[in-house]
Amino acid sequence: MSSKKRSARLSVEDADVPEEEARARRKNIKRLALLRAKEPTVQKLEDIVFGDVQEEEEEDEKEVEEEGDQSDEETEARLAPPPIKKAAWVDDDDELEEEVDMQHRFRSNLMRGQSEARISKTKLQQRMRDQFQKSMGGAPSWATDGSKKSVKDDEDDDDGEEDEDDDLLRKTGNFVASSDSLPSGIIGLKKCCHANAARLSSDRLTSVQFHPSAQVVLTAGLDCSLSFFQVDGKTNSKIQSVHLDRFPIYKARFTCQGDAVIATSVKNKMFYMYDMMEGRIMPAHQVKGLREPRIKEFCVCPEGGALLLTGTQGYLHMLTLKTKEVVNSIKLNGEVVGVAMSSDGSKVFANSEDGEVFVWDVRSSRCVNRFTDHGCAAAKAIAASADGRYLACGSQAGVVNVYSQQTCLNSANPTPLKAIMNLLTPVTALTFNPSAEILAIASQYQEEAAKLVHVPSLSVFSNFPLAKKKFVYRVSCMDFSPHSGFFSFANNKGRAPLFRLTHYKNF
Repeated sequence: MSSKKRSARLSVEDADVPEEEARARRKNIKRLALLRAKEPTVQKLEDIVFGDVQEEEEEDEKEVEEEGDQSDEETEARLAPPPIKKAAWVDDDDELEEEVDMQHRFRSNLMRGQSEARISKTKLQQRMRDQFQKSMGGAPSWATDGSKKSVKDDEDDDDGEEDEDDDLLRKTGNFVASSDSLPSGIIGLKKCCHANAARLSSDRLTSVQFHPSAQVVLTAGLDCSLSFFQVDGKTNSKIQSVHLDRFPIYKARFTCQGDAVIATSVKNKMFYMYDMMEGRIMPAHQVKGLREPRIKEFCVCPEGGALLLTGTQGYLHMLTLKTKEVVNSIKLNGEVVGVAMSSDGSKVFANSEDGEVFVWDVRSSRCVNRFTDHGCAAAKAIAASADGRYLACGSQAGVVNVYSQQTCLNSANPTPLKAIMNLLTPVTALTFNPSAEILAIASQYQEEAAKLVHVPSLSVFSNFPLAKKKFVYRVSCMDFSPHSGFFSFANNKGRAPLFRLTHYKNF
């Protein structure tokens, strides 16, 4: 027995004896330690007097281990789940699965065919679970059953990787990271306060347009007023309103730089320019070289400083804003019903009333191609995407044909990429968003006749307009903000409903 163990054992006994006797005992222990180092017989004497201390220690350790085993067994018995009791009786009807009516309006979107009019409750729960995980991109951590995870502490790294793979295979969600491209099917949009809520028009709105650089929207209509609003999606406070006396506005547009607004009327030969920097209204009573009874339809040239006016008898006139004179005129066969320009301003796409599309080169004033819109007997509208990839043509029958611009430049008989037939009345408005991912189509001849088309897949978004909520009415004009963050349109109720497109982060 070592001297340290003996000292520890005796020090416990010292607590019950007087202090003097304890001191004497410690001295004797020191003497015995010295004798033990010199005489082996002292060890034998100590064992006889005090007993075999090592055997006592081993017995104590065994007792402690037995007590620990008993406590572990008690803990396991306490934590063990209660035994499952056997049912006293069994009803055969409980074994039959309850079926659910899938034609209910809250569950109809989960049907995968007309044959699934009724499915079992278990199958419906699994389908709802799969739909939730698909929308969440996988099962969230709070919905994961911890009992299904079996991870051992002594597993090596290879086993850990296998468990991760197994856990991955248990999920049914989408493991592909979200991309920057706009998804099809359902478009994320949020209905905001009307763009012109601070000043609703007393008559039909004819124009709505977002400023090319500032967070401002312009509205104009038959109430002879131009109105500007600060777009925030909440209050859209009014900045300014400009009244043009006895001038019901047919169309109003910002110039390319956004420093002025051009406005034309229904039956007037003159037009107005409103200088936003100086706050000055500048009427253009006469245009040199223009022989037209009225100025009504126009488009602003992308390169700036010029307008392309739509005349009668198939004429298009290029007008400079600086001198207010016509510098060039081109003629089509038949009346012009729609005009669009390429993003660089080098090409003009114009369709005539008989469904023929003409492609003109602006610099040479030469027709570089012409073709007939596929299946079109009477054309109504045309639009070109800003990226130079797509051209959309709308017809009297409500059909919108989407073409590749490159094909329209080179082929005498181009085939449309897709014919969109979701409108039943003449197409009067076509607008691409700046990224050419959305095509807005509408008809002013029928209420709620407006659709948003997912251009990459050429499919219509199913959630616009909102079902059973009448708010679109008759649309005359549509526009997207510079980065597609907002979408608005002008209707016959004097309102400009505003929507936030949640996929796009910027204004």
